[in-house]
Amino acid sequence: MSIVIPWVIDARHIDEYKVWLSFNDGAEGEIDLSSEIYGEVFEPLRDVNYFKKFKIVGHTLSWDNGADFAPEFLRSSIT
Repeated sequence: MSIVIPWVIDARHIDEYKVWLSFNDGAEGEIDLSSEIYGEVFEPLRDVNYFKKFKIVGHTLSWDNGADFAPEFLRSSIT
């Protein structure tokens, strides 16, 4: 039995703090990160214009200030 570690392979900003994600296992869906943006490293992401500037780095969503989310969390949270 092999375990597939989820990787974000594509991401698109939808609206506010919502992002559409696609994963290496074929799963895709939407996630609303508005309730996850708290704490010092995530504070800059409260600015939607900054939030929209995410990149895929290290197989997950990442921002220039070092903020990111574990790909496993993102995969388990998509709808």
